[in-house]
Amino acid sequence: MEEPIVAFDWMRMFVGDQPALFYLEIVFRIAVIWLWTLALLRWIGGRSVAQLSLTEFLLVIALGSAVGDSLFYPDVPLFQAMLVVLCIVCLDKLVDWAIRRWKGAKAIIDGQPAEVLRDGRIITDGLNINRIGAYELMEMLRIKGVMNLASISHAYIEPSGQLSAFPAPNPGMGLAIVPPLQLGVVPPGTDQNCCCGCGMLRHDFSPCPACGALDQTPAAQASAWQP
Repeated sequence: MEEPIVAFDWMRMFVGDQPALFYLEIVFRIAVIWLWTLALLRWIGGRSVAQLSLTEFLLVIALGSAVGDSLFYPDVPLFQAMLVVLCIVCLDKLVDWAIRRWKGAKAIIDGQPAEVLRDGRIITDGLNINRIGAYELMEMLRIKGVMNLASISHAYIEPSGQLSAFPAPNPGMGLAIVPPLQLGVVPPGTDQNCCCGCGMLRHDFSPCPACGALDQTPAAQASAWQP
């Protein structure tokens, strides 16, 4: 029968009940698993975190779980952990091979790009596919240096989650996103206005036919944007 756990048992919390030599074993386990995992990751190739696909992100999570348990649990043999890591990496290689061989495999596994902006107007269907809001898209555009939606001809959320945007050849009037609309919307005037929800140019004060938003703000002349 196991002894009851004593709260704030400093010896148990910091040292544990393993022999002192077990700490040297932990160092050895870390060295073996680290070298094994590094060799396998070099085999499959690596990309930066910002470029990880869905399957590669899943690979990182799975590897973290498989590697972590073997580092300090004495009842987890190293060969079992190494086999798990090998199987996970081989599965990733199999998925990568399927993506290269079959055209539709990448769309099924990683997803497809979604258009979120066209000719200075936000495409709400594209936002819904990626489960992001208009303000989040505006934030992503501001990070790229965009000040007005009309400066952009097309924008896509890629399967990696990154935003790709392309400048409009002849920017016109559009929704200014600098300063951010959250800091205060300028009341609409009698001239050309924009929908605050999608940037659509408006000529009346009825709900926006594209996104249903009611708020409007004066349209501003967009300047050319350089990626």
